[in-house]
Amino acid sequence: MTYQLIRNGTLIDGTGATPMTDAAVLVKDNRIQAVGKASSIRLPDAQTTEIDAKGGFILPGMIDTHVHVMLEGVNIVRDMMTPFSMRFYNSVKYLKNTIDAGITSVRDAGGADAGTKQAVESGVILGPRLQISISVLTTTGGHGDGWMLSGMEYDLFMAYPGFPECRVDGVDDCRRKVREVLRAGADVIKICSTGGVLSPTDHPEFTQFSPEELEVIVREASYRRGVKVMSHAQGAEGVKNAIRAGVHSIEHGIFLDDEAIDLMLKHGTYLVPTLLAPLAVLEAGEKGGMPEYGIRKSREVIEIHSDSIGRAHKAGVRIAMGTDAGVMPHGTNLRELGLMNKIGMNPMETIVSTTKTAAECLGWSDQVGTIEAGKLADIILLKTDPLKDIRSLENVDNIPLVMKDGKIVKDKR
Repeated sequence: MTYQLIRNGTLIDGTGATPMTDAAVLVKDNRIQAVGKASSIRLPDAQTTEIDAKGGFILPGMIDTHVHVMLEGVNIVRDMMTPFSMRFYNSVKYLKNTIDAGITSVRDAGGADAGTKQAVESGVILGPRLQISISVLTTTGGHGDGWMLSGMEYDLFMAYPGFPECRVDGVDDCRRKVREVLRAGADVIKICSTGGVLSPTDHPEFTQFSPEELEVIVREASYRRGVKVMSHAQGAEGVKNAIRAGVHSIEHGIFLDDEAIDLMLKHGTYLVPTLLAPLAVLEAGEKGGMPEYGIRKSREVIEIHSDSIGRAHKAGVRIAMGTDAGVMPHGTNLRELGLMNKIGMNPMETIVSTTKTAAECLGWSDQVGTIEAGKLADIILLKTDPLKDIRSLENVDNIPLVMKDGKIVKDKR
């Protein structure tokens, strides 16, 4: 048994509770054993390693519920000229940058396969805890179909052994494809119920999949011990179709109308805003790193997107932090919190969204998301007060220590 005591800091435990000064957290092996005022923590007889927070802040490991760890940027010429296997080698850097930024758990929204997850779990590579969807299911001509008007194809995620083809049409085909993706090791099913910004032949408001197709996808996933479905959904009609079918989370939610917001409240659907995504597309476009159609559509939706998320938050929709990292550089994920703050969420709400609510969205609330006795020891130290300046989380140098599963994986104290 090994013990570690984190002390001399202010605790923001992820629940939304008032911060606790002079706090301490006792870790036994990979789990939190005790949390409280330093004077109230009873130390074990065994040798204990002390970790001095140096008057900073103690927070749970952050959670990003929408990333793509197998890509970074969308540059058609570069990607078409790059050997296929490079995506795996590059992902090592992306995963490390993510955990260095204080993010200890992620839900990969397409691209990572079972081998990537196994490599992290077995310690072959360093990265956050992974929940994977593998393929992104879409209709022919929909978001995720890389067919170009030239007749050539540019697929962000091409099929290979262990990674099923993503295009699917018709109820029977949807049922079969969900079974294939589950067989390949998916923890969650990712679909596209609308078009999107970074697809060549559709628009975010286009509706994809019929209600019958959506229903069979959700039902088939649920047979595997309640596997959930997450839906890329930007146009209002596609959002509402997905919610009515029982989709667990709406990703992006650009064009939300009042009915869509009411349906999310009624069904308890999570909303994953990814406010950073269209901004990142425009920033990359300035450097020549994005296709023209992506830049054009991002300009069109960026203000509408912020307005929709702001109205959903005000109405009380459950918001779980997600970024679409991969569209922007990995490790810059926590820029999302500043954008969430800008649309009306106070700093504590953005932290809870990135910890407790995000863990609930992933179905992991019994293990991670808050600093409580019995949970896995995913903990970060922060030099600055995020409640006074939420954007201070954007600077990885302000996060000197990251602990995942009781192991210190970054130490820059």
